[in-house]
Amino acid sequence: MSNLKLFSVLFSLLSVFLIPQPGTAQEPDTSGGIPSDVATRPDTPVEEWRDKTILVTGAHPDDDSYAYGTLSRLQQNGNEIHVLIMTTGNVGTKDPDMSRNRLSQIRREEELEALSALGIPEDHYINLGYTDGMLEFVDEKEIVQRLVRHIREIQPDVLFSFDPGFGYQVWHKTDHRAAAYLSADAARAAEWRLLFPGQINHEGLQAHRIEKYMLYGGPDEAQNVTVEIGGEHAERKVEAVSAHMSQFSSAWRDYRSELPPKEQKKYLKRIRERVFEDTEDGTPVERFHYYEGLPDGIGKRHDGY
Repeated sequence: MSNLKLFSVLFSLLSVFLIPQPGTAQEPDTSGGIPSDVATRPDTPVEEWRDKTILVTGAHPDDDSYAYGTLSRLQQNGNEIHVLIMTTGNVGTKDPDMSRNRLSQIRREEELEALSALGIPEDHYINLGYTDGMLEFVDEKEIVQRLVRHIREIQPDVLFSFDPGFGYQVWHKTDHRAAAYLSADAARAAEWRLLFPGQINHEGLQAHRIEKYMLYGGPDEAQNVTVEIGGEHAERKVEAVSAHMSQFSSAWRDYRSELPPKEQKKYLKRIRERVFEDTEDGTPVERFHYYEGLPDGIGKRHDGY
């Protein structure tokens, strides 16, 4: 065989093994050696989680109601739950006689009543105090730094937050969209000790990586985990959701601290129907986008999402 022909054969063989073929091209490894495995199902069913520290974030008092049934189960199982809300909810009313200061206090009391129904202690509630409807216009560094501080203080195993994933971030209620981004940005930053280093060098905090994420409020196709909330947990959710009377009753237009008995009965019936609207085999459920892995991947598509 001539040298030229031999070279041609060798080149063809090398091409098969070294040159990416159509449909098999691989992206370069840019992980820097950091493990990048992800999981889209928890190893242990959420209903059986125990001894975990959980942080729930949201934009407004009542945003956490997406997960009230699940939080009831987790609290009963001995998990430690903290709820962090970014605004006071001081704009959410159509009552012409309501002031921001008054509504802020009303919504704080409603949130604490809801958490009490779930067994979550008052000192596990954090409110950052921002104005409702303005979260996107707050200095982002300031709010992320505050969120990172709470993450490093609480050291959560799990973060419940609005889903920042594909599609959801394109458009939604402004504060919800901002809360999704800000929570994700803070989760990413909290593990790097050279970000906001004063918290570590002067406040004695430790960098922390959150490993598991339960993302709520996203599109149906993203929801890959279902949590059963039957029995007492559904009842606690009804009680907790109904605490937010300024948002879910006629008090939204004309605030009263108590509804007339007939209206109160209808209000509770409507809340119950809402809690029992999504069921599997007759048992009410809550659905989430579960993600486990590097915080950088919170908003990426997995399993076709």
